[in-house]
Amino acid sequence: MLRREGVNLATYGLASGPQGYRGLREFLAAKMKRHAGIVCDADEILVTSGSMQGIDLVCQAFVAPGDSIIVEQATYGGALTRMRRGGGKPVGIPLDDGGMRMDLLANALEEMKRKGAPPKFIYTIPTIQNPTSSVMSADRRREMVRLSEAYGVPIVEDECYSDLIFEGDRPDAIYAMSGTGGVIHIGSFSKSIAPALRVGYVVAKWEILSRLLACKQDAGSGALEQMVLAEYCKTHFFDHVDRLNAALRVKRDALVEALGEHFGTSAEFEPPRGGIYLWIKLPKEVDTTRLTQVAAQAGVAINPGVEWSTDADYGRVRLRICFAHPTVETIREGVAKLAEICGREFGVPTRIANVDRAAG
Repeated sequence: MLRREGVNLATYGLASGPQGYRGLREFLAAKMKRHAGIVCDADEILVTSGSMQGIDLVCQAFVAPGDSIIVEQATYGGALTRMRRGGGKPVGIPLDDGGMRMDLLANALEEMKRKGAPPKFIYTIPTIQNPTSSVMSADRRREMVRLSEAYGVPIVEDECYSDLIFEGDRPDAIYAMSGTGGVIHIGSFSKSIAPALRVGYVVAKWEILSRLLACKQDAGSGALEQMVLAEYCKTHFFDHVDRLNAALRVKRDALVEALGEHFGTSAEFEPPRGGIYLWIKLPKEVDTTRLTQVAAQAGVAINPGVEWSTDADYGRVRLRICFAHPTVETIREGVAKLAEICGREFGVPTRIANVDRAAG
């Protein structure tokens, strides 16, 4: 790439304009049509420094102090931080196995309308929801679009993990189901290729994209990364993702098996259809913030639920465990050590496991 197009590094626009390297945007347009049902062209895509910058730009462009933002009750902790940093107030909507509940979303939108304080947007992670790993059904996505249009509230769709599905089909993106242009689609290569590349993207109609671009005052995201990604992805992306998902499935199975062995019925979770994490509920005796602190001292890293939730009580007994990076052996060792720490600190799972054995 340096030999062929390195001269373009001498200009901020890469001869492609401020939206990012055109070769990468053209690949993304084709990829999203193939995998997500999104029909767009390269000029409707803005390359960002990771999907996090996309969330930042949306908050900068649309959120003022005191504005409400509807989110899933359990959601990406980094997004909550960005929303709150700009003065936004996330309002959590409970989830079930299919993601955000549409009946409760409808109730919240109606109540906000009645009070004259509609939310600025609905932020959702519909495919491999973070942290629950749920996949929102096509019917529920269409209902979200209907509610969005009925109440005039746009949707911000974070699809950061949507390439990582190893069981079942991926529904079309919410963006693909909207006929009004009221959806902003955010994606990333961080989970499918490499986190440190820091290459993400935003898809939106120009009237929205132009507002985001005006907030992006960084002289452009890293150019060489975009150029190399475009070159690689044209011939290798889909085969790579297939291999990646096969490897992640093995790690998921190892984590599920280890949790069953060491926590028994005291750890409640749904085995995910994809992604890189499990969302686990422990008994009420456990405070996962305290568990996280003690586990870290023993070399075990987990995410406490309160950092991934709008409701402290809901999050207090929940935790997120990521299985992407460690080996299968490390996963098994880590779960065994976590169970030992949890039993010592809270009497769980040791006490419950003993009860289970006695009942058996």
